Amino acid sequence: NREQMIIPIRCFTCNKTIGHMYGRYLDIVGKVTEDGGTTGELEAFEQLGLSRYCCRRMLLTHVDLIDKLMLYNPLENAAAME
Repeated sequence: NREQMIIPIRCFTCNKTIGHMYGRYLDIVGKVTEDGGTTGELEAFEQLGLSRYCCRRMLLTHVDLIDKLMLYNPLENAAAME
C-alpha cells in the first residue's frame, strides 16, 4: 500500500529530493521484459536518472516498516483494552 510508505524525502548525504522516485522505482524493478527476464535495480536507477551512489543507497536499502509500526499504536491498543 503506497499511501502508507515512509520513505525519506531527501538523500541523507547529498540532500537531493528522492522521495517521489520510490513508487516509480518499485514499478520498474521486477517488471517483465520482452525476453522474459525482469528489470534489475541498475536499469531502474538509470531510468530514474540516479547516478549518485548515496541516492541509490536510499532506494535500494529502504525497508518498509509502517505495517509493523502500526501494531504498536498506543491509542488503538488502549481502545481494545476497554
